[in-house]
Amino acid sequence: MRQTKTRELALLAVLTALSVVLGKFLSLPTPTGFVTLLDAGVVFTALYLGKRQGAIVGAASGFLIDLIGGYASWMVFSLIIHGAQGYLAGLTGKSHYLGLVGTFVVMVGGYAFGRGLLYGWAAALPGMSAEFMQNLVGLIAGYALNLAFGRFGGNSRA
Repeated sequence: MRQTKTRELALLAVLTALSVVLGKFLSLPTPTGFVTLLDAGVVFTALYLGKRQGAIVGAASGFLIDLIGGYASWMVFSLIIHGAQGYLAGLTGKSHYLGLVGTFVVMVGGYAFGRGLLYGWAAALPGMSAEFMQNLVGLIAGYALNLAFGRFGGNSRA
């Protein structure tokens, strides 16, 4: 039993590191912040391993990318938003599609709320389209990765 927990912890650490790399080094600056591929790693983990693991990787990688990138004021927001995003993306059964739609609501709405608190409510709207696109690209890329791993001998859940 202990070996299984150690193996899962190591896998989650590697997936978190890969998500941070996707988020930090494959990012596009925008007038309202930056757009990354962080969501692809979070969605892949959630679809491939489950909602708990997706939440862990989402929370940790969102927090770390803001820490590394110098956006300390956003670390707690990213921890909560990307953690919830990973959890929702990992829902299965009848809730699966509702969870995928929920990832858009949580991410776009969460960052708009954060911008409103930090910079004033007039600043809440401008970044919503970039976050919507980031989440859409992340869902597509994460889903494609999940399908690819499922075809090549993995245990895809979607």
